[in-house]
Amino acid sequence: MPRLRRLLRWALFALAGLALLGAIALGTLYYLVAPKLPDVETLRTVEMQEPMYVYARDGRLMALFGETRRYPVEIEQVPERLKQAFIAIEDARFYQHHGVDYKGVARAVWLLLTTDDKRVPGGSTITQQVARQFFLSSEYSYSRKLAEMLLAMRMERELSKDEIFELYLNKSFFGNRAYGVAAAAEFYYGKKLGELSLDEMASLAGIPKFPSSGNPLSNPERAKQRRDYILDRMAELRFITPAEAAQAKAVPMHAAPHERPVEVYAPYVAEMVRQEMIARFGNEALTKGYHVLTTIDPVLQAAADQAVRDGLMTYDRRHGWHGAERHFDLAADEDAAAARQRLRDVPAQAGLLPALVLGVAGNQARLALADGSEIALGPNQGWGGRSPASLVKRGDLVRVRRVEPKTEAKAEAAAAPPSYKLEQLPQAQAALVSLDAETGALRALSGGFSFAGAKFNRATQARRQPGSSFKPFVYAAAFERGYNPASIVLDAPVVFKDRRGHLWRPQNDTGNFAGPMRLREAMVQSRNLVSVRLLDAIGVDYARKYISHFGFDLAELPPNLSMSLGTASLTPLSVARGYAVFANGGYRITPWLIDEVKDRAGAVVFKEKPAIACRSCAGTSGGTAQPVDTVVDGFDFGPAPSARSEPQDAKAQAPKADARPSPALPPGDATVAPRAIDARIAYQITSMLRDVVKRGTGTAAKVLGREDVGGKTGSTNDHRDAWFSGFGGPFVTTVWVGRDNFKSLGYREYGGKAALPIWIDYMRAALKDQPLAPNDPPEGMVKVAVAANGALIPGGEGGITEWVKAEDLERMQSYMDFGPQEQLPAEEAFDIF
Repeated sequence: MPRLRRLLRWALFALAGLALLGAIALGTLYYLVAPKLPDVETLRTVEMQEPMYVYARDGRLMALFGETRRYPVEIEQVPERLKQAFIAIEDARFYQHHGVDYKGVARAVWLLLTTDDKRVPGGSTITQQVARQFFLSSEYSYSRKLAEMLLAMRMERELSKDEIFELYLNKSFFGNRAYGVAAAAEFYYGKKLGELSLDEMASLAGIPKFPSSGNPLSNPERAKQRRDYILDRMAELRFITPAEAAQAKAVPMHAAPHERPVEVYAPYVAEMVRQEMIARFGNEALTKGYHVLTTIDPVLQAAADQAVRDGLMTYDRRHGWHGAERHFDLAADEDAAAARQRLRDVPAQAGLLPALVLGVAGNQARLALADGSEIALGPNQGWGGRSPASLVKRGDLVRVRRVEPKTEAKAEAAAAPPSYKLEQLPQAQAALVSLDAETGALRALSGGFSFAGAKFNRATQARRQPGSSFKPFVYAAAFERGYNPASIVLDAPVVFKDRRGHLWRPQNDTGNFAGPMRLREAMVQSRNLVSVRLLDAIGVDYARKYISHFGFDLAELPPNLSMSLGTASLTPLSVARGYAVFANGGYRITPWLIDEVKDRAGAVVFKEKPAIACRSCAGTSGGTAQPVDTVVDGFDFGPAPSARSEPQDAKAQAPKADARPSPALPPGDATVAPRAIDARIAYQITSMLRDVVKRGTGTAAKVLGREDVGGKTGSTNDHRDAWFSGFGGPFVTTVWVGRDNFKSLGYREYGGKAALPIWIDYMRAALKDQPLAPNDPPEGMVKVAVAANGALIPGGEGGITEWVKAEDLERMQSYMDFGPQEQLPAEEAFDIF
């Protein structure tokens, strides 16, 4: 017995020694680890990464940006049974322990001692998982495990159980870029948390353990086994009844990818917002859950995209079939399933689906689609009335469009297989920009046929020559120098010579010459030689400085006479901004897109306050109250015609001063946009551009049936660019059509043929229910009658009526007789410098 007692005594000493050594080891580890542990109090203010939301002006979702799908929820929004599902599988004693479940730890230690496994399940509570997710790495070591346990105990002292559980549910990864249970519910089932069924709740609870390899999409069998185990555990813990568990286990796995629906499709605009938000707030703009409200009108945006696509398809049909996009040498046994791999990286564009020709027989063709299905095209499903078999061959990559049944036939067609038609991607591209002329707010923008085909935004990034659509800016500069719509300028051959002896002979597009003509008619008929002579008369340097006040960079404007023909390289957005000056009475507005930015809590962090055009605001009149030579930002344009006393005959026609109300102030705390040009010149140019639509190169726009519509066509050498810029109602809109490789659009593809139809289709939708925009003469103008030669008619009766600046009247007294057209002078020569 004494020997036994000695053995027991030594055993007790040994155990005590081991305990002491263990305590010393743990104390040492604690001393080394504890000071390095982070402050768990920061979890109270932690910001979850959340995508950036972009909305149209009516609040409909336009885009989401961010690497993660996450929609943080408060614990009160989580259904009780969903919380129970996670507790059942992850931590059944979550609401009983204090951060560390010692039973679970003991079980894990026992498994380590009795098995050869280096990693064993169990031992980590929900609190420990939160500690690891926020503060620690996934390294597997005893020091990391101790740090995890210490942090968990600290968290339990500082945070409530619900706060910890909320962090867990919002932080956990559920695969497929879904972080947090709300994002997982939406992605896998397209539901909000409150809409989930019991089997779906159990399925979600089983994902975080194996988020990539065991989610319901990547491995439905494994996910089902885990779901059923969770349901059994919930029944075992009496969260649900055995009958409920059995009923939920009988439901087939039915998860499917559900992307959050984009309600307004505007990818070019969305990308502009993304870039601007990063510029304002840095890269974290995409992860802080900002909600961005834009100025985009969903109806107008849809109309813009449709107009661009229809216009380009119409253009393309005029130029025939241009062949397959690509050709693959297919193996003899290659079928639709194999062809699917070749089409995997070929995106659909604007509803045109990629298809691979598997074979042709007779007048039919067999094609494979990207989903692996096979379709057949008959003789009536070809392109341009031709059978598909005559256009394609095996191995060709082509495009097809699904033919939607007519409304009355939809019921019958629903059961029938879908029908397709052979199409092709247009070789040309287009851009459309539409602004609110008074505020500069961007209402619609399309940067090309398809964002999927090219991310290049032609509305803001493509610099192209505007051609004749630039002429109104040259005319405005001339009107500042004393010219007016009734002024006579010679339309006749002219040659310019530089110092090296190089000759430049500008030509009218028609090849003929009209002789002396009024500037109004020259604008209506788009006479090139009149514009060249006009610019030569007022001086290139002066004109460049004047035109720069429309918002163009001075460096963009050519320092020579070719500027009169629109040889500057400008973006459609900048041209639209310039035309807004005419439409709003002479103010230079700044285009803007982002109206408001809110953080995830709903607090406004940015609100745009644009400078607006305000014709009735104090101190902004463009009449004689302001000197003409200081009307543009105080810039001195040199000597300008001074105000003179009116001739007697003109005085009789001058309107009497009306009892106008005192000038108003801008609404609210808005600021007034800087004046770019005299309001009277804006009125004159607007009047002339309306005539372009009434009886000039833009007459096709008369189909809109509005007298406030005006604009100007533009074309460049070899028909490389086609433009139409104009206004109507509150909107100013620019359309450009061209090819990215600068090749010709084709014979006679003028602005009025290629661009104007797109403009009309869009403006038809934009101007619906919009009131007519007035164009009343501002103060400081006189209504006069002029003869065909531009001279005033005594008495003010007969001839042509014009409104001119009061100080220009004396200049109009001179009579310029160019003689009959058959006696035009020979080609004149001028030094281009």
